[in-house]
Amino acid sequence: MVGMAELQQDEVIQLKDKGNEAFKIGEWKSAIQFYTEAIKVGEKHKDLPTLYKNRAAAYLKTENYEEAISDCSKALISLPTDPKALYRRSQALEALGRVEESYKDLQSIWKSDPGNKSIQDSMVRLHEIVQERVHKNSQTINKVTQMSQIAFDMTMPEEKRKSAMNNLLVLAREPVAADLMLKEGIIEKIVSLVKIEKNSEIYLNAIRTVDEMCTKSVQRTKAILRTIGIPWFLEVLDSNSDDRVTASQHCMQTILNTFSGMGNKADSKPDKQMCEDNNKEIDTLLTCLTYSITNRTITGKARDAIMELLTRNIHHTALNWAERLVDIRGLVRLMEVCSELEEYKYESAMDITPSSRTIASVCLARIYDNMYYDALRSKYTDQIDEYIKEKLLAPDLEAKVRVTVAITSLLQGAVDVGNSIISREGILPMILVMATTDDVLQQKVACECIVAATSKKEKAKAIISQGVDILKKLYHSKDDGVRVRALVGLCKLGSYGGLDASIRPFADGSTMKLAEACRRFLIKPGKDKDIRRWATDGLAYLTLDAEVKEKLIEDRPAIQSLIGLAKTGDQNVLYGAVTTFVNLCNAYDKQELLPEMVELAKFAKHHIPEEHELDDPDFANKRLTILAEEGITTALVALAKTESHNSRELIARVMNALCGLQELRGRVVQHGGVKALLPLCFEGTDKGKRQAAQALSRIGITINPEVAFPGQRNLEVIRPLLNQLHVDCTALENFEAMMALCNLAAMNETVRQRILKEGGLQKVELYLMEDHLLLCRAATQVICNMVVSEDVVKIHEKENDRVKFLALLCQEEDEETAMAASGALACLTTSSEICCKKMLEPECWLDVLHTLIANPSPQVQHRGTVILLNMINSTTEVAEKIFDTDIMQLLMGLTQIPDDTRAKAREVAKLCLEVAEKKKIIVKKESVETEVLSELGELTVDETVE
Repeated sequence: MVGMAELQQDEVIQLKDKGNEAFKIGEWKSAIQFYTEAIKVGEKHKDLPTLYKNRAAAYLKTENYEEAISDCSKALISLPTDPKALYRRSQALEALGRVEESYKDLQSIWKSDPGNKSIQDSMVRLHEIVQERVHKNSQTINKVTQMSQIAFDMTMPEEKRKSAMNNLLVLAREPVAADLMLKEGIIEKIVSLVKIEKNSEIYLNAIRTVDEMCTKSVQRTKAILRTIGIPWFLEVLDSNSDDRVTASQHCMQTILNTFSGMGNKADSKPDKQMCEDNNKEIDTLLTCLTYSITNRTITGKARDAIMELLTRNIHHTALNWAERLVDIRGLVRLMEVCSELEEYKYESAMDITPSSRTIASVCLARIYDNMYYDALRSKYTDQIDEYIKEKLLAPDLEAKVRVTVAITSLLQGAVDVGNSIISREGILPMILVMATTDDVLQQKVACECIVAATSKKEKAKAIISQGVDILKKLYHSKDDGVRVRALVGLCKLGSYGGLDASIRPFADGSTMKLAEACRRFLIKPGKDKDIRRWATDGLAYLTLDAEVKEKLIEDRPAIQSLIGLAKTGDQNVLYGAVTTFVNLCNAYDKQELLPEMVELAKFAKHHIPEEHELDDPDFANKRLTILAEEGITTALVALAKTESHNSRELIARVMNALCGLQELRGRVVQHGGVKALLPLCFEGTDKGKRQAAQALSRIGITINPEVAFPGQRNLEVIRPLLNQLHVDCTALENFEAMMALCNLAAMNETVRQRILKEGGLQKVELYLMEDHLLLCRAATQVICNMVVSEDVVKIHEKENDRVKFLALLCQEEDEETAMAASGALACLTTSSEICCKKMLEPECWLDVLHTLIANPSPQVQHRGTVILLNMINSTTEVAEKIFDTDIMQLLMGLTQIPDDTRAKAREVAKLCLEVAEKKKIIVKKESVETEVLSELGELTVDETVE
């Protein structure tokens, strides 16, 4: 046993030494790995406290402060007064803003070693901060007390109470104030207030105050939940006020974010360890939300908000909500919502909105998408099967109608599951029988299900063969609701030719007749929204036909009705409206037909898709302009709140198509398009994210970023733009993204710092080497604006070829590229002597300077002379090396050129010579000036030569 212990100790020492070596050369991550391996060798070896201290030092270097604190605390268990462990923990605590705790650790060092001078400065500095905080906290306590006395006193004037509650909301954003508010019983006061508060602004700010108090503090959030519980949040959510529902929903999302380690950004992800640590609270939240889905007493808007909250978080694997929802029978509850009908309204019926069934359908689809293996998918399908069977066993007609509506919703979301259900024995015959009855409700329901079941052509053969005749018969119904549904079914079947103008499923003219019928339902006065919505669905299929597009776009009343319907934001109109817009804008993916492939297909007698002449860009652009004039952006913004990834992609496609026309970009910004586009960049399909990001790029190119992306948005837009600098993106996407980044980088240092933080500099620099004129030019222009930042200058000062590469780019024939490269170098050499020296690193440095000084472009020439002046001013060594060449003759010649366009370059050239004279590097010779004049004139004067 002793021998084993000795072997372990030897291994520990070896690993520790390796860790120390890695630490010395700045390989922090490697050092952490070695120390971790050493710690794992044995739990009780004598070097354990030292290893924890060393790993803490490495964690400090990598800014992993929480881990550093943890390691120091472990080291202090066996060595409570160890100064290194205390000092490192103090540093980590200070970095996290926990100044009082940091100061306490320094005091512990001072008590055990009063003569320790290394901590004196830190102690003085932290003492001042602590004292200032004590003073500030006392002021904060007074503010909290004062504001709470006013806000919760119902006898006070309403305006004063509004102001006081708003001040409490602002205070809650500060962690110290939020802690004080919790101790002062603000939460209990808010609970009492919302029971009687009539003023909506005060009510909303009360909810938002709780939201802020829950932000990023697990301890505070747990304390709040112990006081009021999750049911309270569901109570305040139960409202018909959009603002109140949104505020309450956001509050519950904040609680989840706090427990799971997520941020408020759309692309943030939960921390697995935090999810495990707070699993009980997270699971309680999920359970409460799931059981509330079918709560008969809440409003439809509250129900929608609950389902949206679930849908928004299902895809996070660390939360594991998808599997848990199946376990706690959440699918059954969602199917219950899907089965709700306005026609069956009675005391125990659920209140739903026009969007409820669509939102439930999207939630079902999202859960199914996260069933990652066959056993889970089977479990999902079995639960849906069980629900269907249970409903079908009921003898009453209502159950059969409800189950058919639920299957329809399933087909609109989890299509594969819906198709498997409808193919079960007896289901399709039941639906077809319902369609042939004289009962209008059964006809409507059956018709909707037939339409939904024909989504996939290859899986809809049975329905097509049996359903077409039924649809034709139902189209002659006296009820408009039945007729419009049958019409959509016929439209859908008639659209199977897709974009191929050579395929005509119906006889010539039939498609236009169907479109005219849809149009009549869409604009007919007095028609309810449901009928108009179905007419929109019909047009979604028919507008694949170019002739229908042209006919529809010329029909302003129909377009206005369509956009007006979309502006309601109801999710049940989303698919039809947005798909129609996509078709009108030609914003779908187009198959590229290479000429050689066409010839090969002809030879093999394969079918070749044909594009209609009315789908030419000129016609598509005209349609886009008309839609923009009618306010399509406002409609898209209203619909963009959907959680459906496919629908988000469609919206992004239309937005991008609008931004494809420069003259329409201002309208998109004016009508709130940027606010809607940003979330679309972070959540949705990969294609949808790219489309949204490209739209933002196009806006950023044309419109001043301060106007297009005001406030925080100029920082939020950076990541989507950088995501387009990827090999999977097209050259056009790359180019547009860099042009927008160029404009952003010119704004301010905060923007430049964010670009740096997101790794933007490295991504852009890759395109400097592209054999593509526009990409190389755009990248150089971004760099030119980025070098204004001191941090970017420091990066260029390090051991790399960045300055050299920019110098070589100055020799490019493209004037724009040369101008940007020389501009970047002018900035770098102005700020850095190191960069001035680096200008001499390329073997062809003299050729570069020749090119700059004798450049045909006055702008490049001016930048070149500035670079030269900076180099001469930097060090005598650099200046002497320059004037050991023919540069003096070139400069003297430049000072004599009588060309006003080169006046700036001429003045800088004179300065160069003056500085060289002052440094006594050159002696002025009048004869030399005359001798070289004609020689340089040939190089610099613009002449047309062959």
